Amino acid sequence: MTHWIPQATQDGSYTFFSSEFGETFHSLAGAKAEAFQKFSEATHLAARAASPSLRLLDVCYGLGYNTAAALETIWAVNPHCHIELYGLELDPTVPAGALTPELLSCWSSPVQAILQTLGQTHHHKCDRLHAALLLGDARQTVQLLLQKGFQADAIFFDPFSPQRCPQLWSVEFFQAIAGALASDGILSTYSRSAAVRTALREVGLYIGTLAPSEAALPHEWSQGTVAAWRAEMLPPLSQMEQEHLRTRASIPYRDPALTDSRDTILERHKQEQQTSDLESTSSWRRRWKIR
Repeated sequence: MTHWIPQATQDGSYTFFSSEFGETFHSLAGAKAEAFQKFSEATHLAARAASPSLRLLDVCYGLGYNTAAALETIWAVNPHCHIELYGLELDPTVPAGALTPELLSCWSSPVQAILQTLGQTHHHKCDRLHAALLLGDARQTVQLLLQKGFQADAIFFDPFSPQRCPQLWSVEFFQAIAGALASDGILSTYSRSAAVRTALREVGLYIGTLAPSEAALPHEWSQGTVAAWRAEMLPPLSQMEQEHLRTRASIPYRDPALTDSRDTILERHKQEQQTSDLESTSSWRRRWKIR
């Protein structure tokens, strides 16, 4: 089994570093804080928790932090809310490797027990939770959810960055993911990429922005993106962000058969950018004085 070395983040929680993708699984500013702010809060789970049941989809389950934050948020409001949850995960050694005291201790005892069961057996079933990890390439495993008609009230979209893992940021993959989003559901991701936002719009979703924190620097103009079938559910994009969607950076990744390699997708994207007559991203940056 792969040996993962925990790295401390600024809020005291831990994350892993992926040598394959060259990135950590979470923001070093705070793994636990990111799970709450960019996923549970962004999808309004506390308000939705009054419902007797909720359905959640965690794309790229990883260490299980987004799932854990969601469970903590919902059950703090309504301990009786029944949750149906699916996590898509490529590498089973990641959730298994996260079952150490230092990684689990930031969660309540019931949630720790759930993460342990999911990491070990990939299933957990009790009176208020039915959860399962679907292991393998998410481009294929999501098809299982579509076949059964699963509709999520909230989707946590958390792959490695588009440049590192374009397979999971293509128009075609978002089309599949959108098929699992309920009519009043919300998808949230940490990415503010114009290519990602364009892809979400191309599959018919409206998009909004996650406002930066008060401590954000001038170039940190958004914490991520939210998407839904109804525009009124979302915080609108700023003028700067709208103009970003009219630059070459907005050209989305494409993976027509959902089978292409990372390199093939990146090369296709590069060629499309090179032949585009859209405004250059550097020109947009200069206009808005973005470093």
